[in-house]
Parts: sequence; structure tokens; C-alpha cells
Amino acid sequence: MRSNNPVLSKADSWQTQPVTGQFAPGQTYPGQVGAPYDPQFQPAQPDLRQQGVMTIDDVITKSAVVMGVLMLTAALTFMYLPAQLLYPAMIIAGLVAFGTVMLVSFRRAINPGFVLAYAAIEGVFIGAISKVFESLYPGIVTPAVLGTFVAAGATLFAYKAFRIKVTDKFRKMIVIGTIAYAGVLFVNFILSLFGVNTGIISVTGQVSVIALLASAVGVGLAVFNLILDFDYIEQGIAVRAPASESWRAAFGLTVTMVWLYTEILRILSYFQRN
Repeated sequence: MRSNNPVLSKADSWQTQPVTGQFAPGQTYPGQVGAPYDPQFQPAQPDLRQQGVMTIDDVITKSAVVMGVLMLTAALTFMYLPAQLLYPAMIIAGLVAFGTVMLVSFRRAINPGFVLAYAAIEGVFIGAISKVFESLYPGIVTPAVLGTFVAAGATLFAYKAFRIKVTDKFRKMIVIGTIAYAGVLFVNFILSLFGVNTGIISVTGQVSVIALLASAVGVGLAVFNLILDFDYIEQGIAVRAPASESWRAAFGLTVTMVWLYTEILRILSYFQRN
């Protein structure tokens, strides 16, 4: 099973290894469909006690660890980072976290150390951006945090209650939309460094219709990516994926939750200004 979630995808995801050995072309081997019965043949059984398989409890535990590291780092940054360092920390941590996401996403084997490093770096970004918005719009962080978890919980409820089926077409649409949205934000960031204001993102001042639409699209895409995350976890458990994939699932959930939080934080600031 292969996920099309940009974060959760990796090459040859959860595919079984082909049978190899000294067999001539067209020759059957013991255990193959249509091969003669061999009473001496015993199919190899994986040692699940040593290897382990992906379980929902394991995913929940690892997700709690990753998000716990992120929230702790964010809280420390929010409380103790000096105001003059907020913007440099936010930019540097954001870029480094993005690089870490790319590194983890394209590695075939998941490394828990990289996942926890991402959580710590992203925590600095979240703490810094939260403090910036809190200084501009007092009281905005608490409803943004609550809104993020409520949205995630509602999405999970809808996914299970309505038995949402993730089809290949649905995956492709969300992946294309996510990549396009990320590309637009990246171009907007580059232009903003040269003083060009496209109106797509507004931190202060008048809120444009484009900014509202962009935030609405961002929230929608983040929610749809949560559905892809839930499907990845469900399918991984169903095919008895290796236990190490629980780290990848926790990583994907955390990335999506961070994205959802930043979009909700921004859209709440628009309503406070209006």
C-alpha cells in the first residue's frame, strides 16, 4: 500500500519482497500456487515478536511523544524568547523545519531522531509565531489551539462515522492542491523579502478578499490532508506494516496539525481585525 500524502509517501512503501532463489524461468518453487505438494516445505513466518507491527496504540503513543516535544519547545519559546529575536527565530526555524520535513519524507527508512528533531525545531517556529500574533491580537492563541484540536477531532469523527473512502482520484486532487498551495506561499514569501505585497498573507493592516480565500483554502487542504493521514494509519494497521512506520504516521500527523494551527491562527486574526 502506498500513500500519496506528500509527507507520508516513500518509495516502495510496505511492499513485500519478491521471492528469490535458484529457480529456472517457468519453474515452480515450493509454496507457489500450482506447485506440487511438498510435505517438507514450511513457509517462512516473520517473527512478529522481534519485528513488531504497526498498531493504533503505538501510533497514539508516538504521536503524543512527537507533539509533546513540539508543544514543550513551543511553550519555552513563547515564554522566554526575547521579542527582538522572534522574527529571526521564526524565519530560521521555519526554513530548517521545512528542510527536515523534506529529509524525513524522502528517506525510505524512518529515523525517530529526525522526527523528534523536527518536532523541536518546529516547536521554536510555533512558539515564535504564536508570540507574534499574541502580541498583535491578545488572546488569539488559546482559541487557535482549541480550534485546531476540535477541527482534527471533528475530521476523525467524520472519517469514521461516514466511512469516508480515500480513492486514488481524491488523493491526487489533494496532493496537487497541496503542492500548488505550498508553491504559492513560497513565491509570496520570496516576493515579500523584496517588499512586494501580493495580499495573499496579511499579518497586520487591511484584510483582502484574497487573504480570506487563501486562508479558507489552506484550512480546507489541511483538513483533507488529515483524512489522508487517517487513511494511511488505517491501511498500515490493516496490512500489518512494520512498527517503525508508527513514527512516520506520528510525523505526518504532526506536520498536518502544525499547518492547520497556523492557518486557523491567521484566519482568526482576520476576524479580530474586522
